[in-house]
Amino acid sequence: MLKIENIEKTFNPGTANEVKALQGVNIEIEEGSFVCVLGTNGSGKSTALNAVAGTFLLDKGSIILDGEDISKWGEHKRAKYIGRVFQNPFSGTAPNMSIQENLMLALKRGKKRGIGWGLPSKLIKEFKEIVRPLNMGLEDRLENPIGKLSGGQRQALTLLMATALKPRLLLLDEHTAALDPKTASKVIDLTQKVISRDKLTTLMVTHSMQQAVNLGDRIIMMHQGKVAYDFKGDEKKRLKVNDLLTLFDELRRKDNVDTSVAALLEEYYV
Repeated sequence: MLKIENIEKTFNPGTANEVKALQGVNIEIEEGSFVCVLGTNGSGKSTALNAVAGTFLLDKGSIILDGEDISKWGEHKRAKYIGRVFQNPFSGTAPNMSIQENLMLALKRGKKRGIGWGLPSKLIKEFKEIVRPLNMGLEDRLENPIGKLSGGQRQALTLLMATALKPRLLLLDEHTAALDPKTASKVIDLTQKVISRDKLTTLMVTHSMQQAVNLGDRIIMMHQGKVAYDFKGDEKKRLKVNDLLTLFDELRRKDNVDTSVAALLEEYYV
């Protein structure tokens, strides 16, 4: 369904600020799979997500969605097939527009957008039914600007907007990281319900090892721009948070050893 084939990306190449963000990443995701991506800061997890979304073009490699190479497509063209929820609750929506206007924009994603003087009452009724299950009272506040909502309310609506057209692929970029624990739990519950209901193929970047253990059917751990571990099936089901912590510690120790060896070699040969 989604094939990430040997992708590479270096930022600021040839400068003192050069960063090899992705180094030959290969990931293949089956239709309907829910994949959690873990990694420390700078591991490449969010960069990989941005590569799929089309935030930048790759230096090398390809991204294939449903058999079609989208590597050269711009972000807006990919948005017709890819839904996305960002880390910042205030991204992905038009803050000065009302809830119902934002929902209308979501339904028109990838289509020609006509101009009208108002929304038909039938559509407003449908919007009320869409937001009612959130249990946030938003069905009676559809005319309120979305920018006036709390972070949790806005993130819940952003998730509904991103999945309104049942995208081929859903990208979640640490979408609960900016929320308090109670609100984050509610958004995660909603996330799980929507993905399960619509059988959405999902790639979720998270900083939470507990979320990675509890959610989805696969865990990918990235490190230094590469896939370090890939767990699926029964192997994934057996994983505990302590297991992931142990793997992270092993990667850190390996980094320290490699750094020490490099320093010794440099001292010896210089």
